[in-house]
Amino acid sequence: MELFVTLLGGVVFGLALAAPPGPMNAVIAEESVLRGWHAGFRAGLGAMIADLAFLGLAIVGLVTVVRDNPDVETAMLAVGGLLMLYFAVGAVDDAQTFVGDDPGDGNGFWKAFLLALTNPYQVVFWLTVGVGLLEPGRLDVLAPLPVVGPSLAERVVVQTGHPVLLVGLFAGIVLWITSFPAALVGTRERVERLAPAVAWLSALVLAGFGGLFLVEAVGRL
Repeated sequence: MELFVTLLGGVVFGLALAAPPGPMNAVIAEESVLRGWHAGFRAGLGAMIADLAFLGLAIVGLVTVVRDNPDVETAMLAVGGLLMLYFAVGAVDDAQTFVGDDPGDGNGFWKAFLLALTNPYQVVFWLTVGVGLLEPGRLDVLAPLPVVGPSLAERVVVQTGHPVLLVGLFAGIVLWITSFPAALVGTRERVERLAPAVAWLSALVLAGFGGLFLVEAVGRL
């Protein structure tokens, strides 16, 4: 039973990592509504492959290089910001493509992969939450809750550092990168004007995050 709870806990952690709005989901949304489910899934796959790379680096301890070297994090912010602005320009071009036209190959996999690799906040996740999930132990999820915590102790216990937890985590990511594009494609088929609107929104999100990354990078100089 504890292993089953650990698996479900991993799925929740995976969804929590993949679902929040941000540059990667902006790329997934743009690719999905303009080029279909497969393109959206490929974009999500790019972000997930980057997470697998960070997992490997966390296991061998190399992600601490970013934490211990502020200049590396600043460089990542600058490169990531420039990439986001570059992809924002591409999203504006995509916004001019109407449904029914040939949108071409958006290279969503490489967009999301490069954005994820240059996102220091994704590294921070693996330095904090990710490392905690890798260390062997037991996490009593409900025990810290106020008032009801003591009565719910030992009800939902996750085994950190267990392979099942990591399987659940990436299963949660896969669940998101398959269902999110499917939902967007289904909506697009009902509302044809959605595609250009999502492309414009993607451009705004990418430009916004790109600008924030660059401002923070300059502020650290």
